Amino acid sequence: MSAPSLSPRARYAVLLAAFLALVFDGVELGLMPVASLSVSKSLLGAAFTPTLGGEWFARFTAALMLGAAIGGIVLGSLGDRFGRTRAMGVSILIYSIFAALGAYARTQEQMLVLRFLVGLGVGGLWPNGIALVSECWPGASRPLVSGAMMAGLNAGILMLSQLARAWPITPESWRWVFQFAGVPALLGIVVLVALPESPKWLASRGLAKHPVAPLRELFQPALLGFTITGILLAAIPMIGAWSASKWMIPWSDKVAGATNVGYKAATQGWWALGATLGSFAGAQLASWLGRRLSYCLISIATVVMTFAMFQLTAPLTASFHPIVFAQGFVATLFFGWLALYLPELYPTRVRATGSGLAYNSGRFATAAGALLAGFLFTALGGDYPRVGTLCASIYALGIVVIWWAPDTTGKSLDA
Repeated sequence: MSAPSLSPRARYAVLLAAFLALVFDGVELGLMPVASLSVSKSLLGAAFTPTLGGEWFARFTAALMLGAAIGGIVLGSLGDRFGRTRAMGVSILIYSIFAALGAYARTQEQMLVLRFLVGLGVGGLWPNGIALVSECWPGASRPLVSGAMMAGLNAGILMLSQLARAWPITPESWRWVFQFAGVPALLGIVVLVALPESPKWLASRGLAKHPVAPLRELFQPALLGFTITGILLAAIPMIGAWSASKWMIPWSDKVAGATNVGYKAATQGWWALGATLGSFAGAQLASWLGRRLSYCLISIATVVMTFAMFQLTAPLTASFHPIVFAQGFVATLFFGWLALYLPELYPTRVRATGSGLAYNSGRFATAAGALLAGFLFTALGGDYPRVGTLCASIYALGIVVIWWAPDTTGKSLDA
């Protein structure tokens, strides 16, 4: 029994809604890197020190990643049980509402809890949005569609950086950015009320003879190898991004903040511009070169550019922003690649759960990696370049791990 297809108008509605949801997902991911030191200076007051600011940046990152890991698994499972659009709409509402509440935080501990809760929605959106779009578009369009979706994530970070350049985020003025991050709650309501469901998911539910237990099925012998592979391939770029790459933004704030308050936002903007292009190109690269070779080459390029960013340049030098742009491009090729590859590992009945588990399990390790980077930051006396360089070595693992992964090149999604 083949699944009915949506009308062209309905398919574009799905693509637009998922793209916008990922744009605002990117806003949530980019918020604390650019705002963290200002929030900490405001909430800690006289107790603030540059080293303590770096430690809190690591804690905020770890809280978001831990929430995203849990949310991706739980809400991904709900997407397989109750529908992609329902789980997607709930995810948007969760990250929007708790982000907006950050504007009213009075202590670092309150903000820490809110960042964890925001993470639940951030993690839940990705597997359901990617599964919904992957199932609503024909196979020939999937590399382009997957790339466009992941470009939306980094377009959100780029949008936030431009807003922060126009209205600088400072210790005296930072609450507005959290209020802005609550706006997509309106989109969440529209998704719940009006967005069409995946025909493939509806067809798979009609064929099911027994209630689906998707999370349990992922650890059965037939899918266990795919699950372990997906987790490893997603964890490597995730850990690298949050324990290494993102340190460039508070580094920029520390070096340039006193004389150029908009420099950190400009740094995030250059990175996000490269990341928007890279996350789109990653899916195309996987399609052109094959899944294995492309992932290996991306790993090599990311090791080289992350080392260059932390060791061969520095904030306020002429070469810094061009290298930041290039690092953002190569480091986010991974995520366009993952958007194409992970849904190919799993059948429709467990696709959102499997993609969510693989993508977000890496965030458990990322949360630990971010905390470890915070401890390393303190141990190295607040040396941003050394912390970033040491943590970037995780990218080199991808050069080896990918050759044990299933090659899904040319595989279409089943009904």
